[in-house]
Amino acid sequence: MIKYLLLLSLVIHATLANSESASKKWLTLNGQRPSVIARGGFSGLFPESSDFANQMALGTSVHDVVVLCNLQLTKDGVGICQGDIRLDNTTNIAMLFEKGSKTYKVNGQDLTGWFALDFTADQLLANVSYTMSYKKRCPSLFLWMFLITTLVEFSFQDLQCHRYDAFYTENKLSVTNYIQKATRLQGVNYISSPEIGFLKRMSGLVNKAKTKLIFVFLDKKATEPTSNQTYGSILGNLATIKKFASGIVVPKDYIWPVNTANYLDAPTSLVNDAHKLGLEVYASGFANDFTTSYNYSYDPSAEYLQFIDNSQFSVDGLITDFPPTASEAVACFAQYPDIKPTKGQALIITHNGASGVYAGSTDLAYQQGLEDGADIIDCSVQMSKDGVAFCLDSVDVTRDTTAAATFMSLSTTIPEIQQSSGIFSFDLSWSDIQTLQPQLTSPFENKGGLPRNPANKNKGKFLTLAEFLELAKVKAVTGILINIENAAYLASQKGLDIVSAVNTALSNATFDKQSTQKVLIQSDDTSVLSKFQNVPAYSRVLYLKDEISDAPKTPVGEIKKYADAVTLPRFSIVPTIDGFTTATTKVVNEMHAANISVYVTVLRNEFVTLAFDYFADPTIEIATYTSGIGVDGIITEYPATASRYLRNPCSSDSMPESSYSIIPAEAGSLLKTVPEETQPPASSPTPALDVADIVDPPLPAVTKPASPPPTTSPRSSALANIANVGLSLVAIVVFSSLSLM
Repeated sequence: MIKYLLLLSLVIHATLANSESASKKWLTLNGQRPSVIARGGFSGLFPESSDFANQMALGTSVHDVVVLCNLQLTKDGVGICQGDIRLDNTTNIAMLFEKGSKTYKVNGQDLTGWFALDFTADQLLANVSYTMSYKKRCPSLFLWMFLITTLVEFSFQDLQCHRYDAFYTENKLSVTNYIQKATRLQGVNYISSPEIGFLKRMSGLVNKAKTKLIFVFLDKKATEPTSNQTYGSILGNLATIKKFASGIVVPKDYIWPVNTANYLDAPTSLVNDAHKLGLEVYASGFANDFTTSYNYSYDPSAEYLQFIDNSQFSVDGLITDFPPTASEAVACFAQYPDIKPTKGQALIITHNGASGVYAGSTDLAYQQGLEDGADIIDCSVQMSKDGVAFCLDSVDVTRDTTAAATFMSLSTTIPEIQQSSGIFSFDLSWSDIQTLQPQLTSPFENKGGLPRNPANKNKGKFLTLAEFLELAKVKAVTGILINIENAAYLASQKGLDIVSAVNTALSNATFDKQSTQKVLIQSDDTSVLSKFQNVPAYSRVLYLKDEISDAPKTPVGEIKKYADAVTLPRFSIVPTIDGFTTATTKVVNEMHAANISVYVTVLRNEFVTLAFDYFADPTIEIATYTSGIGVDGIITEYPATASRYLRNPCSSDSMPESSYSIIPAEAGSLLKTVPEETQPPASSPTPALDVADIVDPPLPAVTKPASPPPTTSPRSSALANIANVGLSLVAIVVFSSLSLM
């Protein structure tokens, strides 16, 4: 049934395709939109070339997606799709046929393992299941679910990549004969291989008007078996390839090299050189969950656009493990120009500026956030010892500054603020803080790496609240968000009035007397918010830090007394278990029913923070919260990613002529594909929101801390001791004289 539904989808897409390219002038060889080629189907999420991976590629990608099959032959000459010639690397065959391991010489190397040519098709198809060759991907819940498929079983197969023609020929199996039959039976659009001899033989056996022959480049130092030349040397003579092929596949770094510091170098001339000879160029090696150049800020769409939407060239196709993301790039982001924000569209709110690109709360982070399309820039206000209000994510300056190198002696533990020790802003003067450098850190550095832009690690300067407000005025931003925390502690223990400091700064900048720029006052303390209730220009936002599963009417009604909006953690809206989304809570609808806006925090690009349902693609998560659930704003460290989606017609339902739509994830749908007996156990229920979670006690009076007793230097103490000794001696002499008299 799935195949028929997908066929219907393809027909619908096909009727819309013709108008699609008319509005875009592509720099591909034929001037048409680049192809999306799914390597083994949707192999970024499901085992490569499994039936489910192939079907998912067709169902989630552009209508003309090409599915790549790495062809292997069984003992009885049946073609199966398998990414590795050694089946034990991608299947459970070693568990089923323990004595099936053999050693063969393959392209000059001795390889030991389980090979398809040692088993009949019946043995493999009836027993062997796919696994994931990249273990950090598809969760173990999916393993053993997918049996091996043949080329004929999957009738939409369009591209065959074959690397081992010589090996099969030596073992009396003919890849050439098999492909000839497959081409006659079902049609094959592309045949690719890294072997020149194989492509030359196929050149006289296929209809080149219907089937393109593509030469695949491997590592530059590897040797091509027919010519005995390295692929690097063949690259210098593309004209010879044109004699037997219509295109080439190259690793993506052949086109955009990445240097040892993990930044892009200047592009090579390869694409333009190939196009001049009439050769198409397909770039390979794309995957959302691989670490790429820092230039892309962990946004996979940005990488695809680098190859298809620059002013110099466009590759003719993208070979990817995540075809939905490549489809977004070619059919949406590169296809259509940005549109202006529409009324009611979700706000893009920064989290300490564009803090995924520059150190948070710096002038550069805020400027980058505005350039990247943020509607609202934010300042989490902290106080210095001498009462200067400034922007920084946390009152503990250890993480986001270089304070640990200079002020470690001031490290202390304050349980009212945090359980761990820290260096706190209110123990430093503003002049001390100005000596510190910003520090760009990643929340994932302890989870397998993923550092953020090292070139920007210490760039920028911190801003006072007054300077932040001036920047917002000069740049005419849509609005600002001011976050206030720890007000009670600062007032009672440090004699610092953060509420008055914010009020005064806003008033001095005349934000309280205007209505053109939004002013959001956010706090986790209702008593703080109540201090701003009499200023109509301000909207108050209650930050509910703890995760909740429900928002009953009584606590929601209590929120309404203090706030116009709430900020919620992501998992209060879409909870997860073992990396899968489970459902969508009713919290957003419950807040909206009381006319309370909802902002979700905090969204990041790094794939390790994304549920499997989002396909390791931050755009899908953004689409889920905005277009799918309908939040009123997203708080993000990468506003460029959010802006690219929300400013694109593909994010809107009013684009019927579009051939591709970015579909929000349906929470829980992926987990339902896992057999019930292997699903993870349900987690402990998250509590519902309660009135006690909302109302805070009144703020204490601002009390100056008691002055510490005066301290004396060691030198002055010594002088005092000497003086005391001298006085004692005089007293003794006087007493003795009086006694004698």
